[in-house]
Amino acid sequence: MSKRIKYAKGPIDEVRTVEDFLPPPSELVPKESVEKVTIALSKRSVEFFRAEAKRHGTQYQRMIRALLDRYAQLNAPSSGSMERTRGR
Repeated sequence: MSKRIKYAKGPIDEVRTVEDFLPPPSELVPKESVEKVTIALSKRSVEFFRAEAKRHGTQYQRMIRALLDRYAQLNAPSSGSMERTRGR
């Protein structure tokens, strides 16, 4: 166990106001428009995402959506990155 803290009576230091620099909670999670779709996924993929979501304390659908969003962001022609040449 660590040392106990000893508190003194009386004023500690000069009190000063700290400006609030944190964004409000509504700005922490950006709202995006979503479109509901029906998709058939392999049982193996769904089991993987369910297990990972449980391990990380989140929803598996959210993880799948984040994965797809990231893929689309990295591969969209308008993403600002250099276009990749693919041999097809």
